[in-house]
Amino acid sequence: MKIIPKKYIYYFVIIPGLLSGLNSCYYDNEEYLYPQPVGCDTVNISYSGVIAPILSDNCNGCHGGSSPTAGIATDNYDDLKIIVDNGKFWGSINHETGYTQMPKDKPRLSECDLKKINIWINNGALND
Repeated sequence: MKIIPKKYIYYFVIIPGLLSGLNSCYYDNEEYLYPQPVGCDTVNISYSGVIAPILSDNCNGCHGGSSPTAGIATDNYDDLKIIVDNGKFWGSINHETGYTQMPKDKPRLSECDLKKINIWINNGALND
């Protein structure tokens, strides 16, 4: 039986052990691995700049034009303000119990869009 010289133990045991130890100590940065989606900009919420485009994308196809569905129009400020003031608009888009869920047969608006609409309503639902 041949005895392995001590210098080879250094090369075959210690160095590979150190190298594998370096590999296993890896620091995962959560922000790098799981980046947050671009935030929801809730600054300067206005009817014309923010709310009207949301309604155009999600509501006005049915609730606009010369004969809006159920006689509820969201494509102009004056008609929209009526359903905002009586609470039906928020109840419907927020899918609250007792209200018809809108948009009909589609998913609820995004949390960001709901947040923007809520801010607009809480600030008086101004025609700005």
